[in-house]
Amino acid sequence: MGILDEKVVLITGTGGGMGRVAALIFAREGAKVVGVDIQVDGNAETADLVRRAGGEMTSIAPVDLTDPDQVHHMVEDAAKAYGGLDVVYNNAAMVRFGPMPDFSIEDWRVTVAGELDIPFFVSKYAWPHLVRRGGGAIINVASEAGLIAGSTPPMVAHTAANAGVIGMTRQLALEGAPHKIRAVAISPGPVLTPASDRDLGDNQAMREAVTSKILLKRFAQPEEIVRTGRVPRLRPGILHHRRQLSGRRRSKRLVTPPDATPRRSPPGLESEDDGPADSTPTRLEG
Repeated sequence: MGILDEKVVLITGTGGGMGRVAALIFAREGAKVVGVDIQVDGNAETADLVRRAGGEMTSIAPVDLTDPDQVHHMVEDAAKAYGGLDVVYNNAAMVRFGPMPDFSIEDWRVTVAGELDIPFFVSKYAWPHLVRRGGGAIINVASEAGLIAGSTPPMVAHTAANAGVIGMTRQLALEGAPHKIRAVAISPGPVLTPASDRDLGDNQAMREAVTSKILLKRFAQPEEIVRTGRVPRLRPGILHHRRQLSGRRRSKRLVTPPDATPRRSPPGLESEDDGPADSTPTRLEG
């Protein structure tokens, strides 16, 4: 018996990386997974891996998660797949990095759309389905960049967007409490996904600079992040925000209004856009 037996979990960004790991772990816990990505082949491969491991997954791809109309249709299809939704796991994102003042308006808008619009759109359209189920959970993968600044790589849009995700999660927890909808944000440090590994390449100096502010001086593995977000049992009235520090986890408890609902946590994010040559279109900060 898994802790998610018969629960329906919508996971975004399941075409690879932490989204794929999330699909496998949630399915292993008994969930029926609906996995969404812009990559058709990668998402189909994830679904095949889940099924071969004995789990259930429906693949929906391609979906441009920055397009609200596509997200709306996707969520309706996801709810139809297994008769409803219990958990939303907002893992997908696009991000570009660059220094001030050269960071372009286009890169800013792509990052804000890719990191803040996506979880808002998915949560907005999934909300009525969670209410119909009598409650549920929204898990937003944010980043420690939403809490602290970072110089390697320069990340003005990344920090702003993830601070927005953390703030939005608090508000979702407050508004979801009367409906028994919990909201959780997880804020990892650097995570070594296939995408980040590709973009870092053999640049050892960059790798060391990225991990220099981490206590354990190493990248986290996707499995470590996903395991922190396996829908913990939280007490109503307590908002949990988790910050992953490459193998060590800090859990901060913030008292919320009497009926406010807690939250849970998810994995990382995948780049949907290669971006211009002078930007780094993958998430190094979780």
